[in-house]
Amino acid sequence: MNASLPLPTSPGPGRPGGRPHVIVIGAGPGGLAAAMLLAARGARVTLLEKDGVVGGRSRTLTTPEGYRFDLGPTFFLYPRILEEIFASCGAELRREVALTRLDPQYRLIFGGGAGPVIDATPDLDRMAAEIAKIDPLDATRLRDFMVQNRSKLEAFRPVLERGFSSAADLFGLDMLKALPHLRPHLSVDTELKRYFRDPRTRLLFSFQSKYLGMSPFRCPSLFTILSFLEYEHGVFHPEGGCGAVATAMARVAERMGAEIRLGAPVERVLFEGRRATGVEVGGERLMADAVVMNADFAHAAPNLIPDALRPRWSDAHLARARYSCSTFMLYLGVEGRFPEIAHHTVLLAEDYRRNLQEIETGLLPGEPSLYLHNPVATDPSMAPPGHSSLYVLVPVANLRGTIDWATRAPEFRRMALRRLATLGLPDIESRIRYERMVTPLEWRDEFAVGYGATFNLAHDLGQMLYFRPGNRFGSTERLYLVGGGTHPGSGLPVIYEGARISADLLSRDLGMGGIETRLPMAQGEETLA
Repeated sequence: MNASLPLPTSPGPGRPGGRPHVIVIGAGPGGLAAAMLLAARGARVTLLEKDGVVGGRSRTLTTPEGYRFDLGPTFFLYPRILEEIFASCGAELRREVALTRLDPQYRLIFGGGAGPVIDATPDLDRMAAEIAKIDPLDATRLRDFMVQNRSKLEAFRPVLERGFSSAADLFGLDMLKALPHLRPHLSVDTELKRYFRDPRTRLLFSFQSKYLGMSPFRCPSLFTILSFLEYEHGVFHPEGGCGAVATAMARVAERMGAEIRLGAPVERVLFEGRRATGVEVGGERLMADAVVMNADFAHAAPNLIPDALRPRWSDAHLARARYSCSTFMLYLGVEGRFPEIAHHTVLLAEDYRRNLQEIETGLLPGEPSLYLHNPVATDPSMAPPGHSSLYVLVPVANLRGTIDWATRAPEFRRMALRRLATLGLPDIESRIRYERMVTPLEWRDEFAVGYGATFNLAHDLGQMLYFRPGNRFGSTERLYLVGGGTHPGSGLPVIYEGARISADLLSRDLGMGGIETRLPMAQGEETLA
C-alpha cells in the first residue's frame, strides 16, 4: 500500500494490452471487495483511500499501549460470500484470517439488567431450553421459525444477488416468486408474532434490526432472516478483530495487482457528459474507464457528483431521505480481564419500545440499551496481558435530532459507564488506562458519515431494491456504487454481496470476463471444526 508516491495521470480510457483501468474510491469493505474482484478479472485497479489505513468503518484502532478495537462492526456473519470472493482470487479466507465460531454467540440481558439472561447458542436444543426461560411454548416454535426463514432466505437470495437498474426489475420472475414471503405490510416484530407470543422472545429474534440501524417495530418483515442467519450459519470472531479481515482483503487485492494509495482523498468524480472518466485527487486528474464509489452515500454524493447528474438523489432528495440511527461509542482500554463477561453482551432497556421512540424522535435516551464487546474473552491478542479492550455502543439519534453533543456527551458517558455496572463492571472507571469517545458528531466530521447515521440510509420499503441508489448509478455511465448506501444494503455480508453485484455490472459493461456465480446454499454449511 503506497501512501507517498505521486498519482499518475492517464492519457485517457483504455490501457496497454486492452486492460481497462478502474478507479475505486474508498478502501472500506465494499471497495476492497470490488478491487479484489476486478483485479482478479484483469482490470488495472487503483484504489484511493483518504485515510492512512484500510477498512473504512471496519478498520482496527490500535493504541500505543497495545489495545486493539474494531472501530465499527464486531459481529462477523455469513462468511460464505467473502469466502467465494477470496476463492475467485485464488485465495482462502480461512487461511488468510483465523475465524472462531462463537458459542454462545452472544448474551442478552432483559429488563434493563433485571433478567432473564439468555445465552444465545446455535445448538437448537440448547437454544430452545434458553427460550423456555422466557416462555416454554415459544421454545417449541423455534424450529418452525428456522424452517420458514430458511425458505424465505432461499426465495430472496436471487433478488438480493442482482442489481435493480429500472422499475421493471421489480417485476422479474425471481421477485414474483419471492413476493409471498415479503409481507410488506408487516414489521419484523409483527411477523415474529406468527411464531412467538412473548414480546421478549420476539426481541431475542428482532434486536438484529440494529444491524440496519432500525427499530424492529418499523423494519420490514423480510429482515427476520437476520437472526436466522446467525443461528443457521454462525457468528464468528476473526482473530485480530474485523479489521483483520479488511487487512487480508487489501493484501489479496494487491496480490491480484491492485494498487492501493492511502492518504489520497478524492475531490470529485470527472465526467464527460454523463460518463464518468476519472477523478480529481490532490489537484491531479486521474483518468479511468470506470469509477467505483465506496463512500458514505449521503456524505459523498453531494461532494463528488454534480447535482444535475443525480436527479433521483439530488441534494434536495437526500435532505428528505430517511436515515438510520447513530451510535455513541466508548473504546476503553482497561486494567483487568473479565472472564465472566461474554464476548458479545446486549443489555436491553427495560422499556425497549420507549427507548426506540426516543431515538426516532431525536431525543437523548433516558435508559438506553447498550452493547458491550469484550473480545479478549476469545482473542487475548486484542489487549496487553492482564488488560481488556472494551467496546461500548449505545444506539442514539442521528444528527437530524436536536441533541447538542458538544455539551451532552460528558453526562452521557457517565450514564454509559453506570450502565456497565449492571453487567458486572462496577468500578470500571478506576481501571481505564485508555479511552476514546465517538459521538454522532465525530461520525460525521471525522469519519465522513452523512448525518452521523452509522448504518446509512434507512432500509424501509421506500429505500430498498430499485428505490435505493443503484449499483450502476442512476442516469450516469461507468459510475458504480458499493457500500451500505446501495443495494442490497448495510451489514458486512450484504456489502460484500453488493460489491459483487457492482463488479459484475461493471464487467459486463466493459466486456470483461469472470462474472461471479453463486453457489447453492446448504443447511448448516458454515460450521467450523
